[in-house]
Amino acid sequence: MKQITKTITSELQALSNAEKREIFPKFFKAGKGEYGEGDRFLGVTVPNIRAIAKQYKNISLNEIRELMQSEWHEVRLCALLIMVEKSKKKDEALRQQLFDLYLSQTDRINNWDLVDLSCRFIVGEYLLNKSRDILYQLAQSPLLWDNRIAIVSTYAFIRKGQLEDTYVLSDIMMHHPHDLMHKAIGWMLRETGKRNPERLYDYVMNHRADMPRTMLRYAIEKFSPTERSVLMKRV
Repeated sequence: MKQITKTITSELQALSNAEKREIFPKFFKAGKGEYGEGDRFLGVTVPNIRAIAKQYKNISLNEIRELMQSEWHEVRLCALLIMVEKSKKKDEALRQQLFDLYLSQTDRINNWDLVDLSCRFIVGEYLLNKSRDILYQLAQSPLLWDNRIAIVSTYAFIRKGQLEDTYVLSDIMMHHPHDLMHKAIGWMLRETGKRNPERLYDYVMNHRADMPRTMLRYAIEKFSPTERSVLMKRV
């Protein structure tokens, strides 16, 4: 194990919570046959991981790559949060390097929290003024985490009032086999509805017959009870 990995792992272990260490493997579905199968947890909360990440935000990209190979979930999350910290700099060359590094490690960004806490900043915000073709490639990937990165990264666009990619990617992945994607797509659709509720309402009306129910429930959460009642009807 490289020195930076040893150091950060040791600091995270010092913050370990025995109860969390027992709960996390169940919460993040790390059992046999589950989406997080085989992952290992130290039992450290996100605020504590963020604090460590801020302390080490100046480590090199090679050191971040080393951290991403850790067997420990929280060490990989710390690496990702360090990347998020670095992405805040107004340095386009660095942001591109972070973007490239991130997409080279998606097999290690292998749970929903790792994706959701990082991709909007490292992928979405980087692509705000660039081609979004890579998101459509990720949407077609056989890797679940690539698919989730594709849709959740559009959160950065939504916050700028740019809704089109979210809807197109939702169309592409509408019938994804995994419930984690139904939740992610529904979540992003719900966010578009905060900017343009009429467009979301029309979209759901047009897709409610075949939209997975979890996706549908997430998407319409902010509508009134009456509107939700109408939209939940299949026909």
